[in-house]
Amino acid sequence: MFLRKRALDRLAREKILYPRHAGGEITVGVVYPNVYRLAMANLGFQAVFHIFDTDPRVAADRAFLPDADELAAIARGDAQLVSLEQGRPLGDFEILAFSISFETDYFNLPAILRLAGIPRRREERRGRNYPLIIAGGSATFLNPEPIADFVDLFLIGEGEEMVPEFLSAYQAARRDAAFARPPVERLAHVEGAYVPEFYTPVYDEGGHIKAVAYSGPHDARVKRRLVKDLNRFSTASLILTDESVFGDMFLVEASRGCQWGCRFCAAGFMYRPIRYRKPELLELEARRGLSEREVIGLVGAEMATVPGVASLAAAVADEGGRLSPSSLKADCISPELATALARNGTRSVTIAPEAGSERMRRVINKNLTEEQILRASDRLLGEGIRNLKLYFMLGLPEEGDDDVLAIARLTGAILERARAQGKRVGRVTVSLNPFVPKPWTPFQWDAMEPISSLKRKIAMLRAALGRIEGPPLELDAESPRDAYVQTLLSRGDRRVAAILERLSQEGAPSGALWAGLRKLAKDPAASAATPNPDFFVTRAYGHDEILPWDFIDHHIHKWFLLSERKKAHFEHQTKPCDTSRCTVCGAC
Repeated sequence: MFLRKRALDRLAREKILYPRHAGGEITVGVVYPNVYRLAMANLGFQAVFHIFDTDPRVAADRAFLPDADELAAIARGDAQLVSLEQGRPLGDFEILAFSISFETDYFNLPAILRLAGIPRRREERRGRNYPLIIAGGSATFLNPEPIADFVDLFLIGEGEEMVPEFLSAYQAARRDAAFARPPVERLAHVEGAYVPEFYTPVYDEGGHIKAVAYSGPHDARVKRRLVKDLNRFSTASLILTDESVFGDMFLVEASRGCQWGCRFCAAGFMYRPIRYRKPELLELEARRGLSEREVIGLVGAEMATVPGVASLAAAVADEGGRLSPSSLKADCISPELATALARNGTRSVTIAPEAGSERMRRVINKNLTEEQILRASDRLLGEGIRNLKLYFMLGLPEEGDDDVLAIARLTGAILERARAQGKRVGRVTVSLNPFVPKPWTPFQWDAMEPISSLKRKIAMLRAALGRIEGPPLELDAESPRDAYVQTLLSRGDRRVAAILERLSQEGAPSGALWAGLRKLAKDPAASAATPNPDFFVTRAYGHDEILPWDFIDHHIHKWFLLSERKKAHFEHQTKPCDTSRCTVCGAC
């Protein structure tokens, strides 16, 4: 009962910024496989729910991973997992549509199915009256294989055009009286649809994929869908709630993709070619948002190069609001942008050098010199912005100890210049994330550095930062253990499903995946029934190896990614994307 009371409280505190309709015949539960406060901060989830919710054929509802106290109530038998709006058991929907932005939420998908009383494995649901389980979202664009045995159909790519096409195919199959649930064969012709049951990986004695047998009705390659003109669709906050982790913001998507081609960055490759929204549309959305919130959160891979961003920041400031960009490339921060950000009250800005040494920035193709970073910091601090967050990665391919110590040297140089110029600095945060190799990037073949090595480097850097004099300096380092779990889910194949299933059966919380993996490793029976995670995490993949995600067509040549990996070894940089003239990578 208390779950329903919480749901009603949440609904009462929400403000929905679009008209809702009574609903059609097709019942769809749109599920974010994490807790409510994270779901409602995710523009992708809000956008896909809006697509379903405004389609006249659909009666849409939302569902989430229960909070910790809700999980405890369900475990005691005092509550059950139901949808938000209608309080409906998830097994009663015709379709459950999972929106998955992060690989670590893969664990929560089988956990939610278990909590809902729905068999996790696809073959266990066959021929029975269970919902059709579909999934999409940016994590699945890269590699859906770790959850492929749990899902009937994936929609690979951006959903604005694909989801309505899927609904049309579903509706046509639904009208056939011979089927209580339409078979996936009737849905597979939608471009971007991936039906896992048509694909059977074949492994050699060493556990590598030696072939993938295909039994489907058309070409085995799945074409990732992409919206060519973002201006046809608005992606901004549609449901506001103070409980969201960005509850004080109105979020506006400014772009998809990135022109810089950093070799570790999945968003820069899977969303190619880069697409920007028109400045006048961004300003229109921002003005609409200012009627609801004082802070406009600008969302995208890199915001300093968004056309008209300085004018947008100034316009927001003129209205008494504040623009909060997700991240800024240091050499692209113009004096006008720095002035506008400071004028509208911004006191903290994130700059992403990614690596401390210029050598490593050449390796990762950051196209950024130390002088450009220092000049950007000067400019921001000179305009009155007090707090800087410097984002770095650790354990990158080709990295040595001196490259790690260069992070401290660069941080110290920023503070020393500020002190010499008499500029006030409030707080500097060094944010450190271990490198996680991502599919469809030039570093997809690289292994994650061993946890013990990463811990040593973090301790070395912490000591070096501790010797820097000046304002408060904080090191915020992501756990190498968490990065290990991310890499397992990022690079794994279908055999990883056995690990996810075993952990979700034991009820391990998603935040304790590392502990769950260690427990499995110590259990001889469990170890025999599940693959060794190191096979996917700390092993470099062969350049001629069939990769689990090779069946997806991201319109990027594999040889291009490999050539970029080789250029990294020789510290050669590639120029930013020129979408008007360049066709080398295959995306344009």
